[in-house]
Amino acid sequence: MKKVKGLFKGFFMIIVVTVLVACSSNDDGVQAGIEIPGITITDDINCCSAEEALQVYRFLQTVKIIPELQTEIDDKYNVYAFTRTGTFHVGYNEIFFVATNKATGNYIKNFELKSITPLMYMSNMNMYHSTPIGETKLDFDDDALALKSVWVSFLMNTSEAGSWTLSYDAQVLGKQGGLDKAEITVKSLPEGQQWLKSFKIGSDTYYLSLVNPLDFQTGINTIRAYISKKNTPITTPYPLSSETFTIEIDPRMPDMDNHTSPDNIALSQQSDGSYQGSIKLTMTGLWRIHLTVRDKNGNVVAGGDTQSNGYSSLYWDVTI
Repeated sequence: MKKVKGLFKGFFMIIVVTVLVACSSNDDGVQAGIEIPGITITDDINCCSAEEALQVYRFLQTVKIIPELQTEIDDKYNVYAFTRTGTFHVGYNEIFFVATNKATGNYIKNFELKSITPLMYMSNMNMYHSTPIGETKLDFDDDALALKSVWVSFLMNTSEAGSWTLSYDAQVLGKQGGLDKAEITVKSLPEGQQWLKSFKIGSDTYYLSLVNPLDFQTGINTIRAYISKKNTPITTPYPLSSETFTIEIDPRMPDMDNHTSPDNIALSQQSDGSYQGSIKLTMTGLWRIHLTVRDKNGNVVAGGDTQSNGYSSLYWDVTI
């Protein structure tokens, strides 16, 4: 842990305040006098321009580091991982990665991340399984920027019954490295939050991961989700389902006589593989979002059943 803290300290404190000069590879449109703590931009074609570095740096001020997922490559480069809270929870989590030059703190562009593998050991059954994950992608829609992200939707929390590890391979400027089964803690969601649900079609198991519901506010919200399919073997991360579905939503407030809200739009598949729709939340409190999943032919394949209360047994819970 002392080594991890030292790496993180060095990342931000190599030089407290540095006046940036753009890298020779890209210095168009950068104004003199931009300052970024901990970074010394030099004449290095592998680093970002001052403008790009500032964008990445500003973003990293909005997230928190995950010390367990830091690693060092070839004694020259550091790889760091971040989440919004510096922790993991059940359901959808975004993880952001950057690579830096140890000597200068410069962000390294175009580094690669592969084989990201979350794995849970179920001690009570002496078995392992993985969980849904997304594809590694570039952020800011710019392949020159040294920030990559992936999402992981953890099926359950860390407990006496099970523990989580996360592995990944990294390549920075041709040098190979990464982490093998780094231990991580996955927390339970607070009461009133359920963001991950499963359903079966025949012998296949699917997972519905709701994206960032803590961003919801009263009024109309974009609602996004992913549908993943359990993989074989189950120790392999679960990819996005290749099938096309529609997710109909019926938001209700169980603490307020199950009143609903108007102007909701079903989630349909987008070009990036996510499902997106619109939900209107008329007041704060617990919202139970009942779900009906239809296949491409319009047949109901999950949810949509009528329980004694008249609503689908497949639902997400979101409290705003």
